[in-house]
Amino acid sequence: MKKRTSVVLLFLLPFVFGFGKCGEEALTSSEALQSLEEVVLSTQMTVLTSGSVEIATNFTIGQAAQAAAEELGVFIETQMPCAEITLVDATLTIEYGVHPGNCEYNGQEYSGSHSITVVSASAGNLVVDHVWEDLSNGRISVTGIATVTWSSEDSSRNVVHELIWTRIIDGKVTTGGGDRTHTVLNGSLFEGFSSDGNRYWTSDRGDWDLDIDNVEIRWEDPVPQSGTYTLDTPFDKSASLSFARLDDDTIEVTIASGEEEFSFEVSKIGTVSDSD
Repeated sequence: MKKRTSVVLLFLLPFVFGFGKCGEEALTSSEALQSLEEVVLSTQMTVLTSGSVEIATNFTIGQAAQAAAEELGVFIETQMPCAEITLVDATLTIEYGVHPGNCEYNGQEYSGSHSITVVSASAGNLVVDHVWEDLSNGRISVTGIATVTWSSEDSSRNVVHELIWTRIIDGKVTTGGGDRTHTVLNGSLFEGFSSDGNRYWTSDRGDWDLDIDNVEIRWEDPVPQSGTYTLDTPFDKSASLSFARLDDDTIEVTIASGEEEFSFEVSKIGTVSDSD
């Protein structure tokens, strides 16, 4: 009799502590909201840095690295006359906002510093290193490094990064890295990009790990408009986030965790509200 009682108690234990039928505990509504806020900030960082990554792909493939850097410097100057550009060997250093004129590219208004080193401009092995120092679009500031690789045969770009990003409105600081692959969205670089891979970071709430599955992100949005994120949270719970565009300004984010589901609406400026 004692043995049977123990078995029954072990069987009931997951349900006593609120686990779903698959054995996974669900996020609370408060944890779901905190998770979405972290995802918004992480995606805003990705949009900011991805824009400046794309700037650095505008050179003729197959030439020497220094020649490619020189060509790239001319292109950036034509796009953003606000920038002070210095070339040393194959490295460009860009200071945004030094001169009057436009500082915008793909919907991002830049300030801060960006260093670009063309490591290789050969057709089969394109490599560009990036260093950002307080790069900002007015909402988020980023400091750190990334290495971007691609080839003339493959339109996708692989981005490996280690960064610190800060939300300007309140000074919230996050540190993290990632390895992701980008392709242009719907054949137009001016619209946005698609992404697969992963990002991870540590914030004041703990450690986060994000798997990225075929998400589509427009330059002006703080979350994807389609695709899936799978998020491991510091609450020892996981969640799946899916995205649907409601209108030009609003994206609905559905967070599924355990047996719970939460819906939020995210605006272009990153404001989060309950979908209900």
